Amino acid sequence: MAEPGWSTDVGGAVYRSRDPVRNLRVRVHVQRVTSTSLLLQQLQPPPPSGPRGQEQELIGLAPLRSHPAASGYRPDDEEEEAVIGWQEKLFSQFEVDLYQHESACQTPLDRQYHQEILKLEKSGGRKNHRIFTYTDHDRFTNLEEHCQKVTSSVQEVPSYLAKRMANLRRRRQDRRPAEGSVLKSRVITWEPSEEFIKNNHVINTPVQTMYIMGDLGPYGKLGQREYEHVLCTIKVDNNGVITVKPDFTGTKGAYRIEVDGEKRELWKYILENASAPVQREEEEREQRMFRDLYSRHKEYLNGLVGSDFETTLPGALRLFVNGEIVSAQGYEYDHLYVHFFLELPSCWSSPAFQQLSGVTQTCATKTLGMDNVAYFSYPFTLEMFFTQEDESEGCLPQWPVIYFEVLSLDYWQRYRVEGYGSIVLPATPGFHTLTAPTWRPIELGTVSELRRFFIGGSPELEDMTYVRVPGTFKGERLSRFGFCTETTGSVTFRLHCLQQSRAFLESSALRKRMQSVLDRLSGFSQQSSLLNVLEAFQRARRRMQEARESLPQDLICTSSSTVPQP
Repeated sequence: MAEPGWSTDVGGAVYRSRDPVRNLRVRVHVQRVTSTSLLLQQLQPPPPSGPRGQEQELIGLAPLRSHPAASGYRPDDEEEEAVIGWQEKLFSQFEVDLYQHESACQTPLDRQYHQEILKLEKSGGRKNHRIFTYTDHDRFTNLEEHCQKVTSSVQEVPSYLAKRMANLRRRRQDRRPAEGSVLKSRVITWEPSEEFIKNNHVINTPVQTMYIMGDLGPYGKLGQREYEHVLCTIKVDNNGVITVKPDFTGTKGAYRIEVDGEKRELWKYILENASAPVQREEEEREQRMFRDLYSRHKEYLNGLVGSDFETTLPGALRLFVNGEIVSAQGYEYDHLYVHFFLELPSCWSSPAFQQLSGVTQTCATKTLGMDNVAYFSYPFTLEMFFTQEDESEGCLPQWPVIYFEVLSLDYWQRYRVEGYGSIVLPATPGFHTLTAPTWRPIELGTVSELRRFFIGGSPELEDMTYVRVPGTFKGERLSRFGFCTETTGSVTFRLHCLQQSRAFLESSALRKRMQSVLDRLSGFSQQSSLLNVLEAFQRARRRMQEARESLPQDLICTSSSTVPQP
């Protein structure tokens, strides 16, 4: 049976295990294929011999192994296999030659390796010759993490971030309390130290690393660093995530390594998961333990939430809104803040603890394109109930409205009204992004603008609901004749709306009844949108009328003679 081809996928794989990592076992099989120069000689077609047209013999595997002495290898030196446990130390020939002399030991770890090598020499020497390991405590692990590349390019130039990341060792040992974890009362650190930046601005998940190496040098030249090659890198963190690079061979072909040297040797190696499978009794005991743990955790959560699910009253709709004032853009002055409140129409109510108003923080603007934008990211929560009292179709229910005003505050504590606006809460559940335009009242003449610039202050609305039709208005038509306004910027909202009602789960009749209420509420929101359009049209028409009155009389007569007036 032919061997599978070479595996070119040397990317890593990520595994998650709930078992202790000490049970991990990896089987590594390294085998020398042949010298590359010898392979090229063998693959060259021989000169034709014999009668013309006779087919030449195909090259078999026997000619490739017919010159064992030419490459300088012993027959038992061409193949090696080892089963390695997690953080199991296998010494290389270089480490044996280094640590067998006590004078070369400088650290406690070096002296520990010295004692272990002396024990190995007394017991007959090490069993491995080509396969060895570097554990998490070895110097090679620190140097490898410091010199690791970010890309696969040969001409890679480390960036500033790569250099700073290389200085950070992600280790479990010697974890001293960071500066940022001690100063909990500080919101802003104006002069952060380098240690503070390393521990707070870099993802620092503690990991343990292990390298499985191969000494692929010629026989008699083992222990030279230029022939050491990384066969596999294994990293494990505290969450049971195991990263193996390259991945276990499995059904794929073997990995290949081409060694540059006097004779460009070709090696192949296979990685297999040799961990012992769990016994059936242990697996059942583990499953019982996890079921017990999950059941206790479920009881704990039930104790926090409560056994009874909170439901609404029959015929009522509960509306829950998680909102955010994202940004304000297009305003004249800097250092903006937003004051808002929620108006509940008839048939709507809210809990006693619910706050229906709020004020954002003061935010400085930044230039984005042609506008100055202030990003608030101010969250708020609203909870309200709708109870249908009159089910007649002629009674059109109203939807809650958020009124807001944008103000500015300068260095001398002078505030100015930058604009008024409103939004209607969406009638459909889900995520909504709304951008509401604003306007502010103005006075004719330059005196009010000079007062606004030098001493602050500007015309304000006594009742903010005057942005729309106020709820206290009982007449048929609301006249705003003579009221001068100026268009300013806009405010962006993000709303996550949730709706809860028994009608969603009860009989179809009640479901149709609640659906009718929702349709009417949606119709009101559409009606309010239409009113906004009509109001904008009326303002534009009023401005056109003012502009026409400011034109010379002869120009108006000429225009009226050629263009019919509306």
